[in-house]
Amino acid sequence: MEELSLDGDQMAMGQTDEHVEERNGDKVVTEGQTGDIEKRKEFVTPAAGMEFESYDDAYNYYICYAKEAGFRVRVKNSWFKRNSKEKYGAVLCCSSQGFKRIKDVNRLRRETRTGCPAMLRMKLVDSKRWRILEVTLDHNHLLGTKAYKSTKNMNPGTKRKLQTNSNTETQTIKLYRALVVDAGGTSNSKANAREDRSCSDHPDHLNLRKGDTQAIYNYFCRMQLTNPNFFYVTDLNSGGRLKNVFWLDARCRAAVGYFNDTVFFDNTYLANKYEIPLVAFVGMNHHGQSVLLGCGLLAGETKESYVWLFNAWLTCASGQSPQTIITERCKILQSAVAEVFPNALHRFGLSHIMRKVPEKLGGLRNYDAIRKALVRAVYEALKPFDFEASWGFMIQHFGVSDHEWLRSLYEDRARWVPAYLKETNFTGMAAARPGETLNAFFDRYVHKQTPLKEFLDKYELALHKKHKEEVQADQESRSSIPTLKTRCSFEFQLSKVFTKEIFKKFQLEVEEMYSCFSTTQVHVDGAIVIFLVKERVLAEGNRREIRDYEVLYNRAAAEVRCICSCFNFYGYLCRHALSVLNFNEVEEIPWTYILSRWRKDYKRTCIPDQLSNCNDATDQIQRTSHLYRSALQVVEEGVTSVDHYKAALQAIEESVHRIHDIEAVML
Repeated sequence: MEELSLDGDQMAMGQTDEHVEERNGDKVVTEGQTGDIEKRKEFVTPAAGMEFESYDDAYNYYICYAKEAGFRVRVKNSWFKRNSKEKYGAVLCCSSQGFKRIKDVNRLRRETRTGCPAMLRMKLVDSKRWRILEVTLDHNHLLGTKAYKSTKNMNPGTKRKLQTNSNTETQTIKLYRALVVDAGGTSNSKANAREDRSCSDHPDHLNLRKGDTQAIYNYFCRMQLTNPNFFYVTDLNSGGRLKNVFWLDARCRAAVGYFNDTVFFDNTYLANKYEIPLVAFVGMNHHGQSVLLGCGLLAGETKESYVWLFNAWLTCASGQSPQTIITERCKILQSAVAEVFPNALHRFGLSHIMRKVPEKLGGLRNYDAIRKALVRAVYEALKPFDFEASWGFMIQHFGVSDHEWLRSLYEDRARWVPAYLKETNFTGMAAARPGETLNAFFDRYVHKQTPLKEFLDKYELALHKKHKEEVQADQESRSSIPTLKTRCSFEFQLSKVFTKEIFKKFQLEVEEMYSCFSTTQVHVDGAIVIFLVKERVLAEGNRREIRDYEVLYNRAAAEVRCICSCFNFYGYLCRHALSVLNFNEVEEIPWTYILSRWRKDYKRTCIPDQLSNCNDATDQIQRTSHLYRSALQVVEEGVTSVDHYKAALQAIEESVHRIHDIEAVML
């Protein structure tokens, strides 16, 4: 990375002063007045995903940004490792964040805090770099040079101290200028990598670096040679330039046939303006692991691009639409999903919404109390009525009825609040409990400035690692015998059926049946009986409280449904439903509630819906896809040992001979 000089032509900034003062235990950085404000270079806005070599680099960058924007910075929180005292996390905020403590209100100093929400949260990551995790840019007060204290009235000692820091200031600006280059800034330097980019403010084509198009072409050619079932499609604009791209390899294509019942569409990198405008279709396999179902690069967040991408994926999936599709909360996405997947249930990712709470509500006076009330309303409400009552209390009690974000969330509540989604099948991707999240598939492989060429290498590395984890989980599930923790027949029944990881989750529900201390029949309507199950749960502050769960049971239809909707959310029965079955002396779980997608032998026995519904299977594309997927399963299991290899090879040779026999008969 080239270091840029700071002469007057490149950076039209006046002399800047800085000093640090302690206030209420927070470190406040007070900037001096800058010269020639109109000519100043505007800094790149902080964004989640930016990385820095050290804490000081990240800290100085935010100070420079604050200086340009016209506000002061305070270190709100810092976290250190217990043994080494090495710093591993920090929150920087606007100096106007928060409010005075009650005991300080009567002091003579004028109140300057306004509860400003502007902040930056960063963390030391595995690469030993500091990564920005969360940013709030909005302020609730005026910005500008008046936010800075003039140095005219400073004593000579302070001024001399500031002058000694001039080298640090220069390094900060140099760091920032390098960051501008990485982010595709607007430097006029010929050495600037910015000239290698085909940049446009309009999403008419992909914003690629020099050589990226060739890299994509080379990658696709190589994959088609080594991966016969590799699929890709490109979208060109009117000028013949690359606009959108979609691809998936053989394993991903096979996974679409197995695990496309619930799909998470992840546009995190595109929405957060990463170097690569990457989007991904993600599912969950029979071990509860995330599995890639397709990738794309989009020119922009437009309905046109999303519709094109969804149609490309649908073509690859042989027209088989997912039952449920999860996306971020976005009107453009909502419209595109409705057009391409009209029969799918479109839901907003709950964890994505809750992740935005600090950014959207952090500036409110009673933020901590509001956040707790919101969490209770969202996660603890079992029925829509309960949610609306808790929400209404929160809005009125804290006086936030005019808050635009909360208002819009309430309008969309039927797409993200668990209490409204009881009939939605999420098959393990609901993230409906506190702390559960839908993580980006390439989270450890892509950062803000990852170039496309590097990503294409990391793409194969990521898929290889995920495949290795799945193969290992398959072997463990087939070879290991789970240790039973109870004498419950349900536990023994599913220990022979479910994969190891899914059985562990179900086993926890069996163990927690003992926290359900009362099962009472409360209503009878013919064959349908409503039971009330009482459970002791661990609440806030490590205190125990009792909660009631309604469970519907129909012995004739072998139906059992709990109000907590664990089966629809996670794919297995909950402790409450199991308690009702046990109460009614049912020895085995009805097969309706044993999803085949969690079985150890799922891939061996699964038949694609599009083929099972087609008597003559005349569609050559579907036949090719199904045969390749079946053959891939033979290959993957055949390489595990010499004996497996010999058996697989013999089976293939026998299959070829049988096909030749059919040809001979037809002739």
